[in-house]
Amino acid sequence: MVRRVLVIGAGTSGLVGIKTCLDEGLEPVCFESSDDIGGLWRFKESQSESDGTSIYRSLVTNTSKEMMCFSDFPMPAHYPNYLHHAQLLQYYRLYTEHFGLRRHITFQSGQWDVMTVDQDGLEKEHVFDGLLVCSGHYTQPVLPLGQFPGQEQFTGRCLHSWEYKDADAFRGKRVVIVGIGSSGADIAVEISRSAAKTFLSTRKGTWVMGRMSSGGLPLDMVSISRFTKTLTKLLPKWLINWAAERVLNQKYDHRLYGLMPSKRFLDAATLINDDLPGRILQGALVMKTHLCGFTGSGLVFEDGTVEDDIDAVIFCTGYRASFPFLPESLSDGPGGELTLYERVFPPSLERPTLAFMGSCHLATKERMLLVIESQRKRLRSSPRDAALEVDYIPYLDSMAHQIGVRPNILRLFLTDPKLGLKVFLGPCTPYQYRLTGPGRWKGARQAIYTQWDRVAQPFRTRALQEPESRRSGALSLWLLSGVAMVMSCSVLWWRTLE
Repeated sequence: MVRRVLVIGAGTSGLVGIKTCLDEGLEPVCFESSDDIGGLWRFKESQSESDGTSIYRSLVTNTSKEMMCFSDFPMPAHYPNYLHHAQLLQYYRLYTEHFGLRRHITFQSGQWDVMTVDQDGLEKEHVFDGLLVCSGHYTQPVLPLGQFPGQEQFTGRCLHSWEYKDADAFRGKRVVIVGIGSSGADIAVEISRSAAKTFLSTRKGTWVMGRMSSGGLPLDMVSISRFTKTLTKLLPKWLINWAAERVLNQKYDHRLYGLMPSKRFLDAATLINDDLPGRILQGALVMKTHLCGFTGSGLVFEDGTVEDDIDAVIFCTGYRASFPFLPESLSDGPGGELTLYERVFPPSLERPTLAFMGSCHLATKERMLLVIESQRKRLRSSPRDAALEVDYIPYLDSMAHQIGVRPNILRLFLTDPKLGLKVFLGPCTPYQYRLTGPGRWKGARQAIYTQWDRVAQPFRTRALQEPESRRSGALSLWLLSGVAMVMSCSVLWWRTLE
């Protein structure tokens, strides 16, 4: 008898969950509350509270296509390296069509429990052997208005970034953005192009880097590799901090720009944004300290400064994950967050039939709780952040080891040295976890070999001819070198005559 698995949500994780169930001979049934796939990455002109996730019109990924693609389905070569949300949604449609996933999805199915309720109010009972929760954690906006005295008397508008779609409503206005995460920086930059004045308030600051690395290549393709991870383990922490901060400050002095965080590079949050420093340089965007309160039409900041005549305040203060269809007993963490082993399994269940996307062989309950607590301490002080953050390559390798798909670097060096070098020295792209073990994909090796070709493909829009003077340029270089040598010899000869 085939086991049935319920998949909640048809976003990124949900689509992978459906395909993985099919690969393992299970029968997936996916319930999606909206009328289409895509989850977070599906833009809507208008938003209701029941929609949960929300994105703005101009959103572009801050992870390059080769690093974020599905491990057995590379993105089309002509796609840009950083995608607009509409292009990413199109990629999900291609993935869904290629693997025939849509027929397993029931759209607009309402709430999930033992019983589902569709949009017409019809109830239907279901029995499943397992449950994959893929509904995302950016669902409940956190709007901390109660923390700021005087907010009730504020004459302007207060809203969460969840409500923001574009900058049209803020043209010619004085706007304050609270929070310097990815959304806060993106929204501040966009609004600053048409607002009368834009202020960005931050409590702790951040290290800012662009999407481009040396030579204009995607930052993550250059920096995230097994080689660089090995270096960070071998080198002292103070040296890494010094080197990284020196490189970032050479591009723009974070202290001068008001961006300097309170922690060193390895311990502080980093922000990927190409335009923020430029907007500060042009005076269109003004950095402010932490917001402390409201005064009628003005705002008071931690350093005692006041900005008057503020029309709107946009709070980019994050989200709280909400899973109302699950027992409250699962949210037993220090901050009411979910307690999950390897961010996947709740250890409180007697049988591992519930997973927050993923699959691994479980340890004992005591071992799982020990791992969860150590991860909380190693990451940030905020329980909510610690519940979501991972150390990228070590986390992937840990999960891959339990599943049996972790690449064996030493074996690769012995059996396929060229591939071994690409896996160790090159970017840690998802294809590495399809080279061996369950779910092995025969195209993984070729995908690794051609990943830089797909990076370069979208740039090849203008045919270039080699300059005719290239060969003569090389000859000229030899001639100049010869002339320099002759002159040096002449100088030495004249010195011997003196």
